[in-house]
Amino acid sequence: MAERKLFKGNEAVAEAAVRAGCRFFFGYPITPQNEIPEYMSRRLPEVGGVFLQAESEVAAINMVYGAAGAGGRVMTSSSSPGISLKQEGISYIAGAELPCLIVNMVRGGPGLGGIQPAQSDYFQAVKGGGHGDYHCIVYAPASVQEMVDLTMQAFDVAEKYRMPVMILGDGVLGQMMEPVAFPDARPTDAAAADWATTGARDGRTPRLINSIYLKPDELFRHNLKLQARFEQAKAAEVRYEAVDTDDADIVLVAYGTTSRVCRAAMDRARAAGIRVGLIRPITVSPFPYQAIADAARTARAFLTVEMSLGQMVEDVKLAVCGAAPVHFYGTTGGIVPTASAIAEEARKIAMAEVGK
Repeated sequence: MAERKLFKGNEAVAEAAVRAGCRFFFGYPITPQNEIPEYMSRRLPEVGGVFLQAESEVAAINMVYGAAGAGGRVMTSSSSPGISLKQEGISYIAGAELPCLIVNMVRGGPGLGGIQPAQSDYFQAVKGGGHGDYHCIVYAPASVQEMVDLTMQAFDVAEKYRMPVMILGDGVLGQMMEPVAFPDARPTDAAAADWATTGARDGRTPRLINSIYLKPDELFRHNLKLQARFEQAKAAEVRYEAVDTDDADIVLVAYGTTSRVCRAAMDRARAAGIRVGLIRPITVSPFPYQAIADAARTARAFLTVEMSLGQMVEDVKLAVCGAAPVHFYGTTGGIVPTASAIAEEARKIAMAEVGK
């Protein structure tokens, strides 16, 4: 078994990226993710990589575009307002069919908001915050170990589907320290990227990468190709965790930090005789619609819990499709919900929907 080390979440993500073969990082400082670029500035030179603090978030994401186009494993990280500034570049990267990793340690908004944790970037991440028809694959880890595991996987998945992959964390996950086990470093070969633009070498025709299609029928076909690739991801990459849902009258749905609080709330509710289960989406894009639909066959009600005023709840309602009531409990402004408050909400729902 691999040795476990105590790591801060942000630094664990950075180390996992290096071990996954990431050799290029472009970013700009913003709280609460600053430890990621700080760690990368020290670590990447040790493995022959390139770290560059760009002059802005806009510049950083376009540097990601360039490195990805050359076939490098590349990432950037930021927090909410910084990710907003990267949206045009993310759309360009998706349109050019380039793989990369984008890490968002979410903080409260809108605007500059605060520096405390939030989940109010859900719409931005899973619905595509930039222009045009495109999707990102979005992971929502709930522990430092899971951030490591998903970061290691993210680069492979990005290259498999040739699209951006995002880690949707938050200020709690980025700043907390937990013991983690790192997988061994993986060798990578940039030359293996048969889609990368490498110049006219050995008499070959140079490859061109862009996202502009001026003829409507060509752009139409391009969008269909991107959508077909995401459909493949929907069939193969959906991940979730279901806890005690088989006998649950009320199913909590939560991701990331909030799901950890919901585990404690579920235990409290069951101790009080209320059968509560939990579905935790690990991929929020593609979303585990079928898992929630399956739970809706027996559950009497759902309670979606978020550190927002209600975003993922819309996808939960789509999945349940009227088979049971879907309730919502949310906190905002950087406030983390408490287990006691969630358990109380579950008790109220049980009284109203189950008669307990």
